[in-house]
Parts: sequence; structure tokens; C-alpha cells
Amino acid sequence: MQRYFYDEMLTSEQFELPKEIYKHAIVVMRMRSGDKFELVTPDENVNVMELVTVEKNLAIAKKVDSFIQMTNLPVKTTIVCGLSKGDKADFIVQKATELGADEIIFFKGTYSVAKWDDKKRAKKLARLAKIALAAAEQSHRTTVPAISYCDKLENLKLASAQYGMVAYEEAAKTGETTNLAKLFEQLKKESATKPVALMAIFGPEGGLAPAEVQLLTQKGFVTAGLGSRILRAETAPLYLLSALSFALELR
Repeated sequence: MQRYFYDEMLTSEQFELPKEIYKHAIVVMRMRSGDKFELVTPDENVNVMELVTVEKNLAIAKKVDSFIQMTNLPVKTTIVCGLSKGDKADFIVQKATELGADEIIFFKGTYSVAKWDDKKRAKKLARLAKIALAAAEQSHRTTVPAISYCDKLENLKLASAQYGMVAYEEAAKTGETTNLAKLFEQLKKESATKPVALMAIFGPEGGLAPAEVQLLTQKGFVTAGLGSRILRAETAPLYLLSALSFALELR
């Protein structure tokens, strides 16, 4: 069933489709009276809606059911990525949303070639937010990740009950294979009894500079290798999210 997000609570049993939802549901998906779709409200409830009126530029649906669905990772996960060239940010946002990230932050690293100037940054973030929304709908999530930009890595701070991890290729080169597994074991143990969060940092194509890694470790982040292979900038965060899902969600 097609899913949409609505940023207001439903105040009645009937719901007039906003312009964007109308365009996709009626024009693109060709829904008609009697067809159903899911509408997620800010309380993360999934409302099952049935179309009762479909006219040109107007569609009305009624609420026929609602339910709660747990689709988020057990650990609130923030992915922080260095700016990379091309459409890599689009790819990261889409796939990280599908894999359960709660927040995605981009930053300009020492080795970043790409730049987001002040004039275009707002448009880029708005575009990425749309990509996250579409990916959240497609993957049937009940929340949409927040997308933001951090101009300086030193501005990142770990919140209380938040673990920090740095994917560092030099750690992989030296054969480090235990830190990530230990971190996941700790997250699994603690998330069973209380809310816990993770912030994972990944460099751009050129990786993280030694000074950046030193800064982060001083802030409490732990460096970890992601296996014996060197991963692309857009692959590494997806590896982390997939491994985290396996460690925490599968039995």
C-alpha cells in the first residue's frame, strides 16, 4: 500500500489530499474512489485512508483504520558524511534512509573536493530532504531523517547516552577488527533497557585527515575499521547501517 507523510495531526475522519499527495496519488498512481493508502502523522501513527471523492484538483479520503508500526532502528543513529563529488550525497541520503538512519549530517572535511557555497546550500538541503521523504515513503518508515550541514567538524558534539564512532581506513589497514563489534555489543545491551544513540562519522573520498581523527577521539569518538577492504565514501555509511541492523534487529 502506498504510504505518505503528513506534517499535521488529523482533526477529522475526512482528509482532503494536499497538492503534493494529490499529484502523486491521483495523477501518478491513478488512484480512484475506493482505493486505500497509508498516511503517517507526526505522532508516527499509520492511518489507513480510503478515497471517497476524486475530482479534478480535489480528492477526499476517510480514515478507516490506524496502527502503530515499529520501523526505526533500536538505536537512534546519526550518520555524518564528508562532502563528496557528484550526486553521492543524493545516493547516501536515499539509501541511509532506507536502512534506518535517523539523521544525516554533511560536513566539509579537510580532504573534501566538493563545496556547498552559502547561496546554494539551502537548495541542496531542500532537495536532499525531498529525497529522504520519498525514500521513507518507499521503505515504509514512520519517520523521515533530518538532513543538515555542519561547516566545522569541531562543532559536532556527542549528546548524553550517545556513542561516537569514526570509520577510519588507517584502522582497517592495520588490521583493527574488534572495535565495531564491541561497540555493537554495548549498543545491543544498553538499548534493551534504555534509549541510546550512535553518531558515526565518515570522511569524503580522500578520507579523514589525521588531525580530524585526533580531534574526534579527543571528543570521545572511537575509531573502527570496517573490514579488510577500503570502502568508497558512499558505501561506508551503508555498510555501517546494514551491520547495525543485523546486530540489533535480526535473531
